[in-house]
This record gives sequence, C-alpha cells and structure tokens, in this order.
Amino acid sequence: MHSGKKIVVLTGAGVSAESGLRTFRDSDGLWEGYQVTEVATPGAWRRNPQLVLDFYNERRQNVAAASPNAAHTGLAELEAWYEVQIITQNIDDLHERAGSTRILHLHGEIFKMRSETDEDLVYEIRGDIHVGDKAEDGAQLRPFIVWFEEPVPAIQEAIALVQQADIFVVVGTSLAVYPAAGLLHYVMPGIPVYIIDKKIPAVSPFPGLVCIEKPATEGVKELKDLLRSA
Repeated sequence: MHSGKKIVVLTGAGVSAESGLRTFRDSDGLWEGYQVTEVATPGAWRRNPQLVLDFYNERRQNVAAASPNAAHTGLAELEAWYEVQIITQNIDDLHERAGSTRILHLHGEIFKMRSETDEDLVYEIRGDIHVGDKAEDGAQLRPFIVWFEEPVPAIQEAIALVQQADIFVVVGTSLAVYPAAGLLHYVMPGIPVYIIDKKIPAVSPFPGLVCIEKPATEGVKELKDLLRSA
C-alpha cells in the first residue's frame, strides 16, 4: 500500500559503478585515464575542444552499452510504496531505464548537447558530437554537462525537493563535490537519513542517521528491508 510519504534520494557515482561506469573519483584520481582538468572544465574546452568531445563521445558509448543494476531497480521499486524523487549527480540514464519516474540531473545528461553560448538551446544526441557541429544560434555544440567551475543551475530546485522530504537517502556519493554535497544540510530536523556507500563519507552524527556501509546494490536492498520493517 502506498504510504504517501516522500523519499528524496541523492545518488552519485557509486550507484552506477556496479554497472561498469567509472568516474575520476575512483582510487587513481583519474576519469578513464584523464585528469578532470583535461576534460571537465571550461578551460579544457577552450584549450582542446576535440579532446573534450572525444572523451564524452566515448562516455556516451559506455553508457549506451551499460545496463541498470539492482541499486537502480531497487530505488525504482520503492515507488510502489512511496513518492520517490531521485536527485542524481550522474550524467547517465540508468535511473530512467530502471523505471524511476522523477529524476533531477544536477550535473547534466550524456544523451543531450547544448550550444556553447546559450545553455537553453538543448538537443538530444545518441551518436557523436563533432567540432563544427552547430546549434541554431551558430555556436559550437558541446556536451550538456555541468563542468567543474561552472554553476549548477538545478541546485535551487534540488534544495526545495530536499526540504520536502519525509525520508532522505544518500547512495553512492563521497559527499565531496559541492554544491551537491551540501544538500544534506537542507534536510528538515527530525527526518530520518540513510547513507549508503561502500565507504561512508565523513558526516556529523545526528539523530535519525542510519549508515549502511555496503556497495549500492547490497545497500539499497538493505534499505528496502529497513523501510518495510519501520
């Protein structure tokens, strides 16, 4: 039976890691062999747009070849009992493919591209973006990704969603990338918070905090069991 309660879930790279998608937050500090400053900043784009496009074209292929895992499907299944809002730092579409229906992408989407001068000119893309591909305004097309050093347009919407949560869940994020990491501070007092990660990030203990130190697939399964028994 649907409880009517609202669960807001913040997800990060750890949710998609078990689907084979890596990020620069892995132990070697690289993202598929690249420093983040080479491929994920406005400066990188100005210096070498071809390298940046090649990098994200390959990421797009990787995501297309990946499949949702049990963490993605487990969160989607929670919609049978709760109103579930996903806020994700991930640029993949695995939450969508798993069946989640309310998803806010904080850092952009790999299957979209935009004008480099007008962030409102956004287009779907399944293949590759090339140097010379232009938007309607005549500007070069770039990945629809929020790079480091760029503002996060969706953060205010995310804050409002977190403030409405009856239950707040964090899955697979190091809570090291701001402003997303700061969303935890907008949870209303007394709201239960669950943090799932194979290595729990450093957070101040507070009443109602439950830490599940497991990979995302195992942790989401435990979360579902805890919620059903609550």
